[in-house]
Order: sequence, then C-alpha cells, then structure tokens
Amino acid sequence: MKPIILIALFMLTMQNSNTKSTVLYDFTDERKPNGWLIVNDGVMGGLSKGNITLDNDGNGMFWGHVSLANNGGFSLARLTLPSLTTEGYSKVVIQLKGDKKQYQFRMKSFRGQMHSYVKSFETSGKWEQIEIPFDELLPSFRGRRLDLPSYPADQLEEIGLLIGNKKEEDFKLLIRSIRIE
Repeated sequence: MKPIILIALFMLTMQNSNTKSTVLYDFTDERKPNGWLIVNDGVMGGLSKGNITLDNDGNGMFWGHVSLANNGGFSLARLTLPSLTTEGYSKVVIQLKGDKKQYQFRMKSFRGQMHSYVKSFETSGKWEQIEIPFDELLPSFRGRRLDLPSYPADQLEEIGLLIGNKKEEDFKLLIRSIRIE
C-alpha cells in the first residue's frame, strides 16, 4: 500500500475508535432512494402528497405538500431495515438540510410494533447534523404520547421522517445520511 493510503486509513481508524458508528442509510451511495416507502394521510382520507427522490447532488429529498382537507395533515417517509442490535449505541445522527420547519424522527424496535419512538426537531435552513439521544425517543401512537418508557435501545427494524405540523404547507427536507452512534 502507498504511504498516503496507510495514513488515511490510520486517521479513519483513529477517528472511529472512540465512537461506535453504523450507517443506517446513506443517500449519497444510492442511485435512487431504495426501500423507502411514503405513507400519506390518505390512509385516513387525507389529501397530503409526499415523495422521496434524489436531488441533483445525490441527496435524499423528502418533499411534497401537507393538506388539512378531509382531516389530513401528515406525510411519512419510512424505511424497513434488517433487524439490528442497538446495544452499545446511544443516539441517532442525521445529516440534513431542512426548510425551517419541524419534523419528527421515528423508530420502531420491531416491524409489527404498533407504536413508534418519536422525537421532533426543528430545521435551520442550512446543512446541519441533528443528534437524537435514544432516551429522548418517546413512544407515540397516532400522535398521542403513550405511558411507556422511552426507546429501550436494544433492537431496530424501522426508521422514518414525518411532517405533520397541523397546518397546510409545502415541505422539502434534504438528507445525506442517517446513522447510529
């Protein structure tokens, strides 16, 4: 191996030796957003329209319009993952650029689980890194907080991003990657 490659590998190893990190999804490694599913409020009669595509720079783009018509009001992009043990990890890290709107990050321990573990976050309009500690992911079902403990940090099978701010609005969220540390 060339010396410069060895130095680069050593630096990468040193940076990662203190932090355990696993990429859940990296949009910049994809030609299209594989595996992502959009769930709009149409499942309950609403008229919101969400999409997930790649922008010209290879970032994931969750975009669309939230409508309040017919008791609607949300759009969700979700991804089912192979079962992953999350013991030894403590947070989710998302590299994104929002539109100064509020979104929710959602996780499920198991695919068939009725509730999700949810944390809302604001976006600044600039590229940023959002960190969500596992103990801040609270159980929720259909927008209602459940009287259960926070995310147990043991297993992960689904992630998602949701917009549902109780107002009619266009939205656009660019995402580079989602990982756990």
